[in-house]
Amino acid sequence: MSEIQPLALSGLSKAFGGLHAVAGVDLSVRPGERRAIIGPNGAGKT
Repeated sequence: MSEIQPLALSGLSKAFGGLHAVAGVDLSVRPGERRAIIGPNGAGKT
């Protein structure tokens, strides 16, 4: 059986017009781990 690969993001950026919500985000989630992205409404979490 092969090992389950984690979710991985590297260099993620998101902008709305001239507003940079996130820039250069790296994230990895291994099996069994939990992560939360928090912030105010309209901050670009989706």
